[in-house]
Amino acid sequence: MAITLLLDLAESMDPERLAVGLRDEQITAEGLSRLTVGGAAVIVASGARSVAFIGVNGSAFPVAMFAAARAGVPIAPLNYRLAEGQLRELLGRLDAPLVIVDEAYLSVLAGADLPVLSTDEWMRRCATEPAADLPDVDDGDPAVLLFTSGTTAAPKCVVLRHQNLQSYVLQTVEPGSAAEGDAALVSVPTYHVAGVGTVLTNVFAGRRLLYLPNFTPRAWLDLVREEQVTFAMVVPTMLARILDEIGDDVPELPALRTLAYGGARMPQPVLERALRAFPTVDFVNAYGLTETSSTIAVLGPEDHRVALDSDDPAVRARLGSVGRLIPGVEGQVRDFDRVVPAGEEGELWVRGEQVSGEYEGLGSALDEAGWFPTRDRARMDEDGYLFVLGRSDDVIIRGGENIAPAEVEDVLLRHPAVAEVAVLGLPDEEWGECLAAVVVPATGAQCDVEVLREWVRSQLRSAKTPDRIIFRDELPHTDTGKLLRRQLPREFSTVPTPS
Repeated sequence: MAITLLLDLAESMDPERLAVGLRDEQITAEGLSRLTVGGAAVIVASGARSVAFIGVNGSAFPVAMFAAARAGVPIAPLNYRLAEGQLRELLGRLDAPLVIVDEAYLSVLAGADLPVLSTDEWMRRCATEPAADLPDVDDGDPAVLLFTSGTTAAPKCVVLRHQNLQSYVLQTVEPGSAAEGDAALVSVPTYHVAGVGTVLTNVFAGRRLLYLPNFTPRAWLDLVREEQVTFAMVVPTMLARILDEIGDDVPELPALRTLAYGGARMPQPVLERALRAFPTVDFVNAYGLTETSSTIAVLGPEDHRVALDSDDPAVRARLGSVGRLIPGVEGQVRDFDRVVPAGEEGELWVRGEQVSGEYEGLGSALDEAGWFPTRDRARMDEDGYLFVLGRSDDVIIRGGENIAPAEVEDVLLRHPAVAEVAVLGLPDEEWGECLAAVVVPATGAQCDVEVLREWVRSQLRSAKTPDRIIFRDELPHTDTGKLLRRQLPREFSTVPTPS
């Protein structure tokens, strides 16, 4: 069974319910299904063996994803912000692609010997193309190809098969569970795994899916209010900017019931501020990876409320967790081959039907028992709450002691003069590695190196006090809010160590 089963079930339950787009677009579940049937005929007629999508968020993407599935070919949403050469290199790695592209990026494909449709032409063709004979699709066939960010090496191409994506949705979403009029605003880009997952989960739940093509905090607030959005998903940097936009005001967003966040680590001070700013909204932290077909752990609304109100430090600390593993996913924290007890740190390994762990041209990263190494450092408490401490490669080893950057970053972020911070390890002859911190000062704040070092020392051991601190106006991030930590070490080449 293909992922189109999710759309077919949604259509059968309520064909007239709005499925995609602004209210005046009127794309119902039945209309969406009809467009994907026409789109599948377009793909089959083109002879393409894959579909590449290059464009911002919009109704054309869910149509393309389900149409490709009906046509029995995988879809690869590509990062439209990449340079022309990078995009062409990724296109060259796809098998005979039909390229669907926004008008703004058509110039990237000038001279390319590929079939190309603008997103506007694509939607017109989907609405007018007669139905065609379509191939049978097996649930083991590839459905989505996602390229990793490739910030330190050539991007890997993750293969998500129909069975992986279906397992994720069927284990986590009740079909038709959304209330009449529910609407989900998605701000993550199409080429992120969350951009794929939200299409499937919201369509299956019967929740109208709408997009914000280019995020600004004011545009987000306006769209949530005007479209009566009930569910929204953001990355942490977006949430921080929304909070800065509203300041001390209470936003008038009466329909908003749930705010989900993920894609990068959420600074706890930002989360606590958001919980106070939106007291009637349920917060959900969703943690997952591209290789796991999106979410594998959730910190739910009640978890947030209990942790925020608790005087127990262990319970309060759960605001910094990603919650507990979802049904159908198993997890272990390992130190090499040893599964560590609750509370100890190690590498997170997961397995389940939704876990792909497969890369085009490289094969599977799963071990013989089906476990996938996430390369995330983590620990799990006695009650199963999972704390993700950062990538294994980011752990700082100072004098033989493992130090998670997140621990030091959270302390610095609690200082009122600090808006954003990144902590990393640098080579050191005496300690092996020393701690360095890049700090973005809060607006109008005066930051002093020794004041910040003393602030950390007062709350953590001296071994976790940054040896070096440098101030910057901003930190580098990916489009989805992940810190590009590895771009920072060269910043310190001439920065002296504080005495």
